Amino acid sequence: MNPSRRLSLLDELLVAADEALRTVSGAQSPARATPRPKEALEAAPSTPRERRACAGLMRVNHAGEISAQALYSGQALAARDERVRAALRAAAAEERDHLAWCRERLDALDARPSVLAPLWYAGSFGLGLVSGLAGDRWSLGFLAETEAQVERHLDGHLERLPASDAASRAVLEQMREDEIRHGESGRALGAAELPGVVKRAMRVASKVMTSTAYWV
Repeated sequence: MNPSRRLSLLDELLVAADEALRTVSGAQSPARATPRPKEALEAAPSTPRERRACAGLMRVNHAGEISAQALYSGQALAARDERVRAALRAAAAEERDHLAWCRERLDALDARPSVLAPLWYAGSFGLGLVSGLAGDRWSLGFLAETEAQVERHLDGHLERLPASDAASRAVLEQMREDEIRHGESGRALGAAELPGVVKRAMRVASKVMTSTAYWV
């Protein structure tokens, strides 16, 4: 094996490990400012019940962004086409913004992130690596389907979010716009349509994660 290639692979693995540590530890910083609501900034959940509901929803979204970072990291590691790798890296950069914004909202709500964050990361990284090894078209198909499911998930959260939490709503609305664009990017690069059984399995896995992260 070419030593330079081995060194390059080692560097990529070290980068992936660094990304994992930063993501799980909460050390990621956003490149974009946190979206702000048009309503008065002092608007906030007005009752303990509303605060718990907002915290649960944002904990789920934070866990989802942990998973997104891991998924894109695994996919980029196995990507063959440089255009695909660049698209994955660009999407991951915006997902880092989402991760930091969700963490900021959790802090504002005096809530903690999911204690199972390392598990969400490890599982999603494995899925990303497997989809990447299957080939770029399948990896992009996985990306496009993931973003479509996340879009529906965010629609549901926007419906459930108490009207009093305008700050969280502004974050989720910007996240939704970004996720739609990521999915469109994957399809434009030639994403393959995933089999129905794979889509259903993804929905089941997502349901397990969201149901658990809301509380734990």
